[in-house]
Amino acid sequence: QVHLMESGGGSVQAGGSLRLSCVADGDTSGFCRMGWFRQAPGQEREALALISASATASVADSVKGRFTIDKDNAKNTLYLQMNSLQPEDTGVYYCAAKRACDATKYDAVGQGTQVTVSL
Repeated sequence: QVHLMESGGGSVQAGGSLRLSCVADGDTSGFCRMGWFRQAPGQEREALALISASATASVADSVKGRFTIDKDNAKNTLYLQMNSLQPEDTGVYYCAAKRACDATKYDAVGQGTQVTVSL
């Protein structure tokens, strides 16, 4: 079973940037899809950005133009570059990965990293 660990969260003022990392203790090239999710206080977990095995990326409309997902298979690491952060971006950010493209659930989910954006 692959384990994922996020890092890079923290507190930042509005307009600032953070880069989240997610390290897998296995080969990320074997995952059909990896992604970043966010759970804001009192809200459902939402998908922010997904990336396929071939590095095709998709980003939610709510963060399009501000967030970028990328991965480095050589380092077994997934990234989320977040720019122009706003208070509504506050939440716990999780990375997740699944091997089967048609799987409804993700095989691995990290523990999450807190991002807090203040005015």
